[in-house]
Amino acid sequence: MAIRVVLIGQGLVATHFAVGVERIKKGELEPYGVPFAKYQMVYDIKDIEIVGSYDVDNEKVGKTVYEVAVKAVGDILPVPETLKSITVRRGIHLGSMEGLPFQVKGLEDELGSTKAAIERLVEEWKQLQPDVIIEVATTEPAKAFHDVKALEEAIEKDDRKRLSASHAYAYAAYLYAKETGKPVAFINVIPSPLARDDAIVKLFEEAGSLVLGDDGATGATPLTADLLEHLAERNRYVMSIAQFNIGGNTDFLALTVPERNKMKEETKSSIVKDILGYDAPHFIKPTGYLEPLGDKKFVSMHIWWKTFNALEDELVVNLRINDSPALAGLLVDLTRIGKALVERGEKGTAYPVNAFFMKDPGPRGARNMSRIRAYYQLLDYLREKGVIKA
Repeated sequence: MAIRVVLIGQGLVATHFAVGVERIKKGELEPYGVPFAKYQMVYDIKDIEIVGSYDVDNEKVGKTVYEVAVKAVGDILPVPETLKSITVRRGIHLGSMEGLPFQVKGLEDELGSTKAAIERLVEEWKQLQPDVIIEVATTEPAKAFHDVKALEEAIEKDDRKRLSASHAYAYAAYLYAKETGKPVAFINVIPSPLARDDAIVKLFEEAGSLVLGDDGATGATPLTADLLEHLAERNRYVMSIAQFNIGGNTDFLALTVPERNKMKEETKSSIVKDILGYDAPHFIKPTGYLEPLGDKKFVSMHIWWKTFNALEDELVVNLRINDSPALAGLLVDLTRIGKALVERGEKGTAYPVNAFFMKDPGPRGARNMSRIRAYYQLLDYLREKGVIKA
C-alpha cells in the first residue's frame, strides 16, 4: 500500500528526498543515511509515492519536480523521469521568504486572504489524498499560539503579521483530516513551533492525526548532543561550548536575517541544559552565508571541560557536511513512521520520534536528549507499536 506524500517547499531538501526515493525504488541506490533502513518496517521505502509539491518561488511554480531537480542537482545526480508527473503548485507565503532575492507570490495574495488559501489547499488535498505532509520550506520567523481560538482568530482576521506559513499549512492539514475523516501525519523539519505549539497538537489530537517536529537534527547538533552525553556520563564539567555552521544554500541565506537566525539558534541551543543538567556557557548557532560553499556546509566545534584532578581537556572538530541530503534521508524514515503510527491510533505528537529526529522536540516543555539514547528508546517504542516488525 502506498504512502501518499505532499511536499511543502520544493527546495534542495525536498529535491534530494524526491530524487533519492525514486532512485531507491528503481534499485540504483542503497539507502545510506536512512537511520532505520536496516529494520523491517510495516512500510518499505518503495511504498513512498510523492503526489504533490508546493512552493512560492515563481521560478518553480508551474514546473515539474523533474525540471526543478535537473536545475538544482542535475549536474551531480541522475534525475529520475518519474518526477515529471508532479507539478509544483503555488503555496502560502505569509512573508516566509521576505527579504530574500526571489520573486515570490503566495496563494493568499492570489485569492485575497489566508483563509481562502487554506480552503484551496484543503480542496486540493482532497484530490491528492496525502497520508503524509512534509513541511520543509525555508526557515521563517514564527511564534507559537498555544491557544486554538487565538490561531483561528488570526486566520479569520487575516493577521499576516501574526500568522506564519507553517501554522497555516498545519491548520489546513487539520481541516483536511477533519473533513475527510482521513488522519494525516504532518512532519515539520523547520524551526517553526508546531509540535511545540499546544494549539496545533490539540487540533491534531481532535482530528486523530499526528504532528512531528520541530526542526530536523542532521549534522552538528546531534553530534554535539552525543559528545555532551559522553562527558555527562563521565561527570566531566563542561566549561564552554562553541559550535557554528557556515553554508551557501538558500536556508543559510535566509539565516542572514536576524529574526530567522534567532529561530535556529533557539532550537540548536536547547540541548545544553537538557543533557548536562546545567547551562554551560555556549555559542551554538548558524553564523554565516558563503555562497561558494553551496550545500556542503562547514561546521566547527570546540568543547572545553574539567576532568580528574581539576585538569582541563579540549575537543576540536571540523566537518564538511552535505546539508540537504542529510535531512532528506531522515524524511524517508519520518514518512514511514508517521504513516504507521497514525494507523495505530497515535495522535497529537509523538515525543519518542521527535527526540531522535528533531533539534527541539515537541510537545512543549519536552527535554532534549543525546541521539544515542533517543535512538534506542525510539527503537523500543517502534517495536512496541508494531511499526518495526523485525
